[in-house]
Amino acid sequence: MPALEKIRVLIVDDIAETRDNLKRMLQFDTSIEVIAEARTGREAIDLANQHKPDVILMDINMPDMDGISATEAIRKKVPFSQVVILSVQSDPNYMRRAMLAGARDFLTKPPMIDELTSAIRRAGAMGHDERQKSTSPFTTVTGPNGTTVATPILGKNGKVIVIYSPKGGTGRTTIATNLAITLQASEKTCLIDGSLQFGDVAVFLNQQGKNTILDLAPRVDELDPDVVQEVMVTHAASGLDVLAAPPRPEYSEEVSGEQFSKLIQYLRQLYAYIVVDTTSYLTETVQSALDIADLIILLTTQDIPAIKSINLFLGIADATGINRKRILFVMNKYDKKILITPERVGESLRQEISMAIPMDEHIVPISVNKGVPFVLEQKSAPITRTISSLADLCRQRIDQLAATEIDSKPSRK
Repeated sequence: MPALEKIRVLIVDDIAETRDNLKRMLQFDTSIEVIAEARTGREAIDLANQHKPDVILMDINMPDMDGISATEAIRKKVPFSQVVILSVQSDPNYMRRAMLAGARDFLTKPPMIDELTSAIRRAGAMGHDERQKSTSPFTTVTGPNGTTVATPILGKNGKVIVIYSPKGGTGRTTIATNLAITLQASEKTCLIDGSLQFGDVAVFLNQQGKNTILDLAPRVDELDPDVVQEVMVTHAASGLDVLAAPPRPEYSEEVSGEQFSKLIQYLRQLYAYIVVDTTSYLTETVQSALDIADLIILLTTQDIPAIKSINLFLGIADATGINRKRILFVMNKYDKKILITPERVGESLRQEISMAIPMDEHIVPISVNKGVPFVLEQKSAPITRTISSLADLCRQRIDQLAATEIDSKPSRK
């Protein structure tokens, strides 16, 4: 966080005296600036959307809307604004509800000045960091008529993870949804349904939003962060932004491979990770996603037809110049009782299987039918721990590839 960048604070409390006391406590800290005050939860939502503060000091008990409900609403609209809850009650249940709603910290009223400023600095640092990740960088370009235009710098930060298998039934969408939510828990993530004809991402997340990729693809050359946010459907339980497939199979033809590629490149500016679910067919859009992916999670099962299809795809990948280091080979639905082991498959295909995700005939079907990803409800289950390990492995591999790329560049003397 730059040393001169102040932490912009919104104070929310229905009692004027409390708001004044908080302002007095903060007025001598030159790193903190109170930019607005709200008397109600609804007013807080409006002011947060208008001013986009780094930190919001939020009272819990207010007449029109309680602070927890206001926090949840604000985090959906302005996800980089960090909320610090203030309450006269130190009930653990209140604290739990506040954290689930997206609050960053919880302080008991009246807070000590050092306690308050420390909490604001911690939240402010996170707010600045998340704002930087979620706001697109722009460069000023002079057009042919002499006018200056703010043009987005594409492909700057976000990493693209494509989930692919050339065989149906390997669990692509299950892995995509649960992995995206796991990544979202630490960094802003977007999930795109790239199976444009029969995509099920929205069903797996129980999302009924009317917006789809068709609302962005035709406008891909004139996107801005506000337009993207209007179209994205935010998964309430996780904060994950979702871009659903078209509502009918025939509409898939309205999205070209070039549009799909440009859209993903633009979203790199707004998200730390873009997870793309795909179909088994190498459509124009799937190929465009594979071409620009930072990491391809290649899924197989222990079925011979799936392994045969993987072998064919690896041959295509070699022929088209896809670096095998960008491929993270994963065996899904792994059953130890079956003699086809990850080691044997990896040796046969000359591509090491990096992880085996266990078969779970109970948790996964229930999760899919409920539309609630198992990483949210079954946090201690072995399959959830494996997805968490997969997320860590994705981060490590992406970092390794980035480091290799830097080392391979010629030094300038």
